[in-house]
Amino acid sequence: MTLVIGLDTGGTYTDAALLDTASGTVRATGKSLTTRDDLSIGVGGAIRRVLADFDGDASDIGLVSLSTTLDTNAIVEGVGGRVALMMIGFDEAALQRADLARALGQDPAFFIAGGHAADGGQHTPLDEAAIREAVKATEGEVSAFAVAGHFATRNPAHENRTRDLVRELTGAPVTCSHELSSSLGGPRRALTAVLNARLINLLDRLVAATETIMKGEGLSCQLMVVKGDGSLLESGYARSRPVETVLSGPAASLAGAAFLAGTDTAMVADIGGTTTDIALLQNGAPRLKPDGALVGGWQTMVEAADIRTCGLGGDSEVRPVGRGTLGGLTLGPRRAVPLSLLATQWPEVKDKLAEQLAVVVPMATDGRFVMPLMPNGVPSWLTRSEARLAAKAIETGPASIAEIAGTQLALGAVDRLIGRGLLTLAAFTPTDALHVTGDFTGFDAEAAGLGAWLMARQKTGVGQPIADTPEELAARTLSELHRRTGLALMDAALAHDGAGEGQASTNPLLADLYREEPAGSAGLVTLSLSLGAGLVALGASAATHYPHVARRMGVDLTVPGHAEVAGAVGAAAGSIRQRVMISVTQPAEGRYRIHLPGGPKDLGVMEDALAQARDAASQLAEDRARKAGASAVTIDISEDIKLVPLGGGKEMFIEALIHATADGAAS
Repeated sequence: MTLVIGLDTGGTYTDAALLDTASGTVRATGKSLTTRDDLSIGVGGAIRRVLADFDGDASDIGLVSLSTTLDTNAIVEGVGGRVALMMIGFDEAALQRADLARALGQDPAFFIAGGHAADGGQHTPLDEAAIREAVKATEGEVSAFAVAGHFATRNPAHENRTRDLVRELTGAPVTCSHELSSSLGGPRRALTAVLNARLINLLDRLVAATETIMKGEGLSCQLMVVKGDGSLLESGYARSRPVETVLSGPAASLAGAAFLAGTDTAMVADIGGTTTDIALLQNGAPRLKPDGALVGGWQTMVEAADIRTCGLGGDSEVRPVGRGTLGGLTLGPRRAVPLSLLATQWPEVKDKLAEQLAVVVPMATDGRFVMPLMPNGVPSWLTRSEARLAAKAIETGPASIAEIAGTQLALGAVDRLIGRGLLTLAAFTPTDALHVTGDFTGFDAEAAGLGAWLMARQKTGVGQPIADTPEELAARTLSELHRRTGLALMDAALAHDGAGEGQASTNPLLADLYREEPAGSAGLVTLSLSLGAGLVALGASAATHYPHVARRMGVDLTVPGHAEVAGAVGAAAGSIRQRVMISVTQPAEGRYRIHLPGGPKDLGVMEDALAQARDAASQLAEDRARKAGASAVTIDISEDIKLVPLGGGKEMFIEALIHATADGAAS
């Protein structure tokens, strides 16, 4: 297997690269617009472009490897299916920890009697009747379930029983928290399980679309999916663990940056349509985040590269700031289809933009459209007002928000439908601003100009227009994108140095850092911060935006060849890696408890318990690696044995953590 097709499905584009792993060369590349309503169109377009440039046959391809930012984008944007969370052995106060209540939003949570103690023993019997009642209460209203049990990583019996019972009653996907993390901390495990449950349908659609295209193009090889740490999972295994693909796209881009830029140490920034992903490349590899991936403000337990993702990209929604005398613009975190792109598919949108511009009084809904994303019709779990709007959107197609929502109540319902991923927003974006300035003209510049006029005439707090011309509005949009990108880079660098998160962007003294001021307008005091490493910029628009960012920050910039498909290159260069942890505790003197996936096991001799824990960790890691698609597997064991000296040469055993890492090539 020397020829690998790497795919990277982002919010705007799906990229493909054909990599010869033996020679380390990129043989062909392709790019296609991501089609959210039917992902197979975008995936198929990218694959066909690569195969068209390839001088061999499809049967020569040994592997297809898929990375994606869709899961990351969904978390950042707050998009996903409606789920029910079952908390076993917890009370409602648990929702106030780990930001779990905010993550749930309006989704239901049930508190079921049961759970285990720290030593793995049963604390309270599982209340199966309450589980049945919870399932009945959510019938037809949720797409998946998440289950988190008290000390489930010490004994998963109650989580497993709940999963089996819910599947038996509903047939719906169920995510157990202990399957995603071996760490303690129930609320954070619950948060990770909730995100996983929300993402199952999204990743399933993407994998199914890719497999369909592969079959149609004669690609009979294995399909792999990139995890958030840059390693690979067999596609069938990945379908049940989609949260592990959070930061999949950025992790693949890091691998692509090391491959393409030929550098071992640098800050790497990958600008996409929805997000900018920033990480530090050290010694040719990304640093892993020890306490789990931080995505869109959510601290998960997903093992991933230490990447900071912010809702800032070429397709970030641009909104006017109506407060204050100067007004201003905000960007993201929500993605919008650029008006210039929308008009290439629906030219009549320009007529609607012109009609809105002809109205003397500007409206907040000007230049804003929605499109339905409901291939199976209106979901039954929507409220009555949401269902009416959803049905209207399906009938209308791309529709001005003003056409389908005439009241504040209706506008709120539209916003919720966008948040649920049932409607796609189209609005003015930095991509449109580039069309106005002439720096990019790949779509419809006329639609972008009309959108800029509609945005420019929005009013400040004193009734003045936000900008006097479309060109001024576009320049201010791009300036704000570049300023916030610089702050995001500095935030990431300060966090890597141990200063904490968000130090640059939240510090009022630094709020105007990297702002491009008119000549002669600088104040008496100036502040500056600089990076101690070079910057590698990736993404389709990197060469357009990052020279401005690098100039403002005074940093050396590299935009490597094939930067626009770096994620696809990194996906093709990946391998399989699975990590597991088995813990050993001492619930009583002379009794050593091994916390195994099938339940705890007690032994009377510490060395015997440690030996069995090592064997169990090795076997579990190898089993997972083979399920992930590895053929030959190598195992590495590390351990942390905590002993307290008692004097006289004696020690008291506290706990042992046995870590096993299985590495292997995809079969």
